[in-house]
Amino acid sequence: MANTKIENTVEETAVNAAEPKKQYKVKSNLDPNTIITVKNGFHGQLVYKSKKTSETFIWEGFGDEQDMELQELKNARNSARAFFENNWFLIDDPEVLDYLGVTQYYKNALTYETFDELFKKKPSEVKAILAKLSKGQRNSVAYRARQLIADGLLDSLKVIDTLEECLGIELIER
Repeated sequence: MANTKIENTVEETAVNAAEPKKQYKVKSNLDPNTIITVKNGFHGQLVYKSKKTSETFIWEGFGDEQDMELQELKNARNSARAFFENNWFLIDDPEVLDYLGVTQYYKNALTYETFDELFKKKPSEVKAILAKLSKGQRNSVAYRARQLIADGLLDSLKVIDTLEECLGIELIER
């Protein structure tokens, strides 16, 4: 019986040794004083107040830009993670997202440049994209859809129906 235990241990060790070792990606050494352009991913005014420096950053509307130090973004990640989780901060540089450890929140996010393209897609594509968005971006999609409908720029009933179904909201009265 003791022999069986030793054999099992030897087999497990052999199996574990055969498994490839995990590769860990080394984060870039970015200068914390680097200035990063951050766009507003929220449809409306966005305000971030630093807990460390008390500096206030204000974006008036969707797509507005503010320059922030990388260290300040790191502080924001630690004290106000919702800005990243909800994609209220839109950052174009994948190296910065990786450095901050927030890449997972931006994997399926719409960018400022591609945001309105969503409304030109087929309903099946819209549904697939919406399923992957963060709650914050889903709210922004709803807000933007209302704007486009009011301006007469979104008039596809199929797309509107898909948005209403996926977002659980009413965009037009029937």
